[in-house]
Amino acid sequence: MPSKVKIGLIQAKHEVHGDEPVHVHKEKAIEKHIRLVHEAVEKGAQIICLQEIFYGPYFCTEQSTKWYESAEEVPDGPTIRLFQQIAKETGTVLILPVYEKATVGIYYNTAAVIDADGSYLGKYRKHHIPHVAAGGQGCGFWEKYYFKPGNLGYKVFDTAYAKVGVYICYDRHFPEGARLLGLNGAEIIFNPSATVAGLSEYLWKLEQPAHAVANGYYVAAINRVGVEAPWNMGEFYGQSYLVDPRGRFVAIASRDRDEVLVAEMDKSLIQEVRDQWQFFRDRRPETYEDMARQLP
Repeated sequence: MPSKVKIGLIQAKHEVHGDEPVHVHKEKAIEKHIRLVHEAVEKGAQIICLQEIFYGPYFCTEQSTKWYESAEEVPDGPTIRLFQQIAKETGTVLILPVYEKATVGIYYNTAAVIDADGSYLGKYRKHHIPHVAAGGQGCGFWEKYYFKPGNLGYKVFDTAYAKVGVYICYDRHFPEGARLLGLNGAEIIFNPSATVAGLSEYLWKLEQPAHAVANGYYVAAINRVGVEAPWNMGEFYGQSYLVDPRGRFVAIASRDRDEVLVAEMDKSLIQEVRDQWQFFRDRRPETYEDMARQLP
């Protein structure tokens, strides 16, 4: 397995009006992202991650049963099958964030991990589910209406190019899962997101570099761009980036444009940083029992 790996991050604006039927959203977004995936491949990307629930708007801005129609089985839904073929044809690992239908009436915010030979390695289900107002006019991150909390743990996927962990959007505010992904062997964490200015932007470049430093791994953060109608909750501020185990930004995308960001991770740096800092050696888990205690 090579030490240096090219990472591709895709940020994009969703341009279909929210009043359009669900199938229109999915068709247009999938078509667009197939094109962007191929652009990333042409730039040399070996592992590519798309943004949170990439095939539509950030529909959690409102609470409507309409959007349940966009959910698919994972891995047996048509979108996963389509991108498995693309992964196989291009020899790339794909992190594919979708809306998962587990059974009738049970849905998750999920990312499928597809290896470079097109095989399905497994999925991560978002653990931490927000339900907070944002942007006025009744808009917000109303995710508890759409998603059950994840129940598959903090898996690490041994792909053709690196050991990959996934943490989705709001998860990034919780260091506990970020630590567990490191303890489970992750070399890089992908965090596909949909987050707007005025709420979390000041944290965007603080929290995840801190996770990278505390755990001695790379973090790839992905955020969509633009303003989505008719809700106009706020501007999705892009600025997708790759940060290294020393907390240094390897590359950062624009704030307001569709962009395919390709940057290089060097796995030898993980060894170097962990040997120097030894945070995992010096942990004191026997003193942390109260962290798992339920609040009254």
